[in-house]
Amino acid sequence: MGNNESVLVQKRLSRFRPEDRPVIQGVFERLQGNVPAGAQKKTPAGNTLTFEMLQSSMCMLAPDSMVRRTYHCMCSIDFGTTAVGKDNPTPASGVCREQLVIFLADTLQGTAEERAPLIMAMTLDGACFKVVTFEQLSEFLQDLISAVIHIVVNKGLLQGWKPDKMGDGSQGVTLLAEQMCSELKSTDQGGYDVACLEDWIFRVPQVSLYLEMLVAEGLNVWLSLRPALPLLPPCKETPWKDLRRCLLDIPTLMFLAPQLPDRCNAPWRLVFSTLLHGESFTRMVAGLTKCGPTLLLIKDTKGHVFGGFASLSWEVKPQFQGDSRCFLFSVFPRLRVHTATGYNQHFMYLNQKQQTMPNGLGMGGQHSYFGLWLDSDFGHGHSRARPKCTTFGSPQLSGDEDFILDSMEVWAVGKPHEPEEVRAPNSHYLRTNKLLLQPAGCDAQFIFLLNPIFLSTHSHYRKKVGGGRNILVI
Repeated sequence: MGNNESVLVQKRLSRFRPEDRPVIQGVFERLQGNVPAGAQKKTPAGNTLTFEMLQSSMCMLAPDSMVRRTYHCMCSIDFGTTAVGKDNPTPASGVCREQLVIFLADTLQGTAEERAPLIMAMTLDGACFKVVTFEQLSEFLQDLISAVIHIVVNKGLLQGWKPDKMGDGSQGVTLLAEQMCSELKSTDQGGYDVACLEDWIFRVPQVSLYLEMLVAEGLNVWLSLRPALPLLPPCKETPWKDLRRCLLDIPTLMFLAPQLPDRCNAPWRLVFSTLLHGESFTRMVAGLTKCGPTLLLIKDTKGHVFGGFASLSWEVKPQFQGDSRCFLFSVFPRLRVHTATGYNQHFMYLNQKQQTMPNGLGMGGQHSYFGLWLDSDFGHGHSRARPKCTTFGSPQLSGDEDFILDSMEVWAVGKPHEPEEVRAPNSHYLRTNKLLLQPAGCDAQFIFLLNPIFLSTHSHYRKKVGGGRNILVI
C-alpha cells in the first residue's frame, strides 16, 4: 500500500496473521482484473474498483441486489476519520484500496460494533439515513441468505443434501429472514439505529456468519487457519431417488442445525418418512427407537409444519423421558424454537398397546394436553397450549388444535444407540453379570459368568474352568 496508508488501515491489517496480510492487500489488484469483456473502465486504472469489477467476481454467487449493497457499503467507508459513515457516499467514484481493506477487516475479523455500520450501509443500499425499518432489514437479510445459499450450492458445500428434493427454498428464505429480524430491539421511536444493530449482531451470531461467508467465498479471500464455516450438517443414508420431496428446505436446515446440542454432530439420517414407509405408527416406532437423538417434522392438512427435537433415544414405556435439551419448534407459518421452561420434565412420551395409559407420541404438557401429540392411530394428533405449553412455553403449533396428519419425517441427528453386546469389557454389561465365588486354591480374582453372545465376540477374555464353564478373568 505504500507509505501513504492511514493509521486506521494499518490497524486493520494488523489483525491478520503476517502471512495473510499480502492476501488482503492483493484482493484489490485481483478484483481490478475482473472487468467483463467489452466493458469500459469508468475510472483511472489502479485508483478504484468499479461496480462492474465487483459484480464480475460475485455474479455467480450472489444476486445483483446483494452485490450492489456490498458495493455501496464499501463506498460509504470513510477511512480518514471513522470506519463507516460517509453522509454522502459517492458510488460513481468507485472504491479505493483503503476502503476495501477496512471492509475486509471488519467483515472477516471485526467486532459487533464494527460490523453494525456495515449492516446499516448495506440495508440502506446507498440512501443517507441514520435509522432503518424492519422491512428494510428483512429485505437485506433475504438478499444475504439467498447469496449464502447460492454459495453453498455452487461451491459444493451441500454435505449430501439435495435441494431439488427438498422444500420451497424461496419461502424458507423469507421465513428465516423474518425469524432473524424478530430478535431486533427497536429504539423508542420505533426504528433501528446503529446501536440497535450492534446489539442484534451480538445476540444473533448467524448475521456475522452469513456476512463472513459472503465476503470470504464471494471475493475468494483464502486465509491461513481460517475456520471452516459449516452451515449444513452432513447427510447420509437418505434414499433421495425414492423421495419425491422432503419437509426440510435449506434455510430451515440452516436455522435448526445450530439449535441442536454440540454432541449432535453425527450425519443426519432419514429413519422414517410417510412418503417412503407409509402411515404406520408401528413402523415409525421401529424407525425412531435406538437411533439416538432425533428430529421430528410434521405437516398437517392446514399446511402448518412443526416438530420437536428429542435429545435421547426414544423408549416405549408409559413414563415421561428425555431431558431439558429437548425443544419444540415451528417451521410454517413462522420459524421459531421453544425450549424447556423448567416447569416440569414432561419432555418425551412414547407408548403403544397399553390399556390404561395413552398410546402415542407426545412432547411437552401432560396426558391429553400435549404441546405436540401424535395418536397411535397415526392419522390424528393435537397441539394444545392455552395460553402456552407448560414444558416448552410454545403456542399451538398446528393449524387446528386437533389436527389431521398430512406427512411426517424423523431424522436421526446423533450417534446411533450402542448395542449392549458390543460394549467394552468395563461397561455396565459386565458389572451386571453374576459374580462367581473364587474356587479354592486360586489367586484372588473377580470371575464373572458371561453371556454366550459376549463370549462369541470377545474370545480373548474367555477361559475354561471346572465344569466346562466359560468365565472372564479381570
